[in-house]
Amino acid sequence: VQLQASGGGLVQPGGSLRLSCAASGSIFRINDMRWQRQAPGKKRELVAAITSGGGTNYADSVKGRFTISRDNAKNTVYLQMNSLKPEDTAVYYCNANLVPPGRGIGYDYWGQGTQVTVSS
Repeated sequence: VQLQASGGGLVQPGGSLRLSCAASGSIFRINDMRWQRQAPGKKRELVAAITSGGGTNYADSVKGRFTISRDNAKNTVYLQMNSLKPEDTAVYYCNANLVPPGRGIGYDYWGQGTQVTVSS
């Protein structure tokens, strides 16, 4: 199983970016999918999460600016980031709880991370 993240880059304050993360391999079911981020010198933090049924939750710092969504047919999770601020600069990681075929429980898998830099 692999998670492949894409969409990071350099953007000016107030700009937008859309991150994508596609899961591939032997997958029976995908439970929660999440985006987390880690800024230099800081702990990794949860940015947003979405359940298999579409329920969402967000970190207070991104509420109203970021939107998480998923396409279950494509095993893909997205993070639309608007009104970006310099403090959003970090490496963003996708994370998903996946159930492999023949298994009754899910396991956490991580993507490779994608850099988001917000700077003028």
